Amino acid sequence: MARINISGLGIEYDLLGKPGAPAIAITPGGRFGKDSPGVHELGEALAGGGRRVLLWDRPNCAASDISYDAPNESELQARTLIQLIRKLDLGPTALAGGSAGSRASLIAAARDPGIVSHLLQWWISGGTVSLLMLGASYACESAVAASMGGMAAVAALPNWAEQIRCNPRSRETILKQDPDTFIATMERWASAFIPSPTSPVPGMTPEDFKRLTMPVLIFRGSARDLFHPAQTSEWVHELIPHSVLVDAPWPDDAFLKRMMDANVSGSGHFLDWPLLAPAILDFTSR
Repeated sequence: MARINISGLGIEYDLLGKPGAPAIAITPGGRFGKDSPGVHELGEALAGGGRRVLLWDRPNCAASDISYDAPNESELQARTLIQLIRKLDLGPTALAGGSAGSRASLIAAARDPGIVSHLLQWWISGGTVSLLMLGASYACESAVAASMGGMAAVAALPNWAEQIRCNPRSRETILKQDPDTFIATMERWASAFIPSPTSPVPGMTPEDFKRLTMPVLIFRGSARDLFHPAQTSEWVHELIPHSVLVDAPWPDDAFLKRMMDANVSGSGHFLDWPLLAPAILDFTSR
């Protein structure tokens, strides 16, 4: 585990594999960190296949610092990912991510396509139910807490408990926010999740998708998964005509089972992710 300063934020990361090998950056979903079960295992499988693998905690996730200085949270994380890759001098890097990690990777690739060798997408969040729930979870709950109990109430929310446990400075960052400014920020962040008739992914416009000229591999979503539906991955595929759309290497109900198991036993959401390694290694070898 290492830590680096990126635009004033402390970012935790790991590098696996041989220095100088073709690089892949893995970005988890939710506000989960790089040490969530399944993430390191995917990284180790890719490193074993001859890749240099970057695992990292995004801003507002796990042990990295908290920040509210961005138009929306995905934009903050995309911007940080680009800067991290450049500061570590990894060269053209394949961006791989699921759920919130897919969104951050898409935005990063659109903002700085020159640093991206390949784009690998799975669990692409989309659809009215999914996006409205994400806006409520990531922003609305914190805004309501700030309006009712100030920033101390925000710091007490379960949404920020893991960040404070991993990085005690995170509580100080939350507490020093001006409540009115924070609520305005959360209003803006929540609005990023309002479903759009022209784009399946919050923060991405049709023009942004046209900038994704690198090789793109998309793992199809599930018809049974309201959070990462098949229609969203198929819409992304339509907006990137040269992309390759393939079935995911797990059953249609895999995410739902992982989510229920995690709620009951605390097991990880990403335990199936190592199954992606063979397809990722094959695609990034082309």
